[in-house]
Amino acid sequence: MADLICRRILLKLSGEALIGQKNSGIDLQILNRLAGELGELSGAGVQIGLVIGGGNILRGAEKASEGMDRVTSDHMGMLATVINALAMQDALENIGQAVRVMSALQIRQVCEDYIRRRAVRHLEKGRIVIFAAGTGNPFFTTDSAASLRAIEINADLLIKATKVDGVYSADPLKDPNAVFYSRLTYDQALDERLNVMDATALVLCRDHNIPLRVMNVFQPGAIMRLMRGETIGSLIETEATK
Repeated sequence: MADLICRRILLKLSGEALIGQKNSGIDLQILNRLAGELGELSGAGVQIGLVIGGGNILRGAEKASEGMDRVTSDHMGMLATVINALAMQDALENIGQAVRVMSALQIRQVCEDYIRRRAVRHLEKGRIVIFAAGTGNPFFTTDSAASLRAIEINADLLIKATKVDGVYSADPLKDPNAVFYSRLTYDQALDERLNVMDATALVLCRDHNIPLRVMNVFQPGAIMRLMRGETIGSLIETEATK
């Protein structure tokens, strides 16, 4: 741990990151690569909490916009995150990594109930903890769940893994003039509507002084390089660094 910058992290991974070359679902090649990197990181001494979205399977908000009851569609989205969590658990166990899935919804046949103290104990024992089913409540995104869990487990850093290199003033895939931000504050992200995470998630992090790193998950080894002190992606903090 001597050369690592964080003792405990919360990694937010979008469900879309698991699609890989597929149109939907889970690309096992991507899943196994990510599991390998997380296992290496855990072996180096970093305690890892993980929140995975469910957008590769189903997005509750989209179904609601198509006419489905919002509470029902959000519960369906939560179950999609459980599917992804179980898939990641399997990939991690295949490489010998201790891991637990903890769900905000009670599904005791397949995973543990989320209990904060038990989650922290798992982390202290070197187990990767995958937090599934969001917050357990409709109308809240997995971004908000990631912020909430990061606060609850006293994470040193929240990492949002995306398909872009960090935070930009606009979508860099659509706007070639988009400006890259290497550092910014939560208030700036909120005021400029930069769509880093939803507003609830950003306010939670701001008010509890949890730093957020936004980075590209498709760069192999990037998370380990970040933990070893390399500047990767964009850092969002409560106050501007002097």
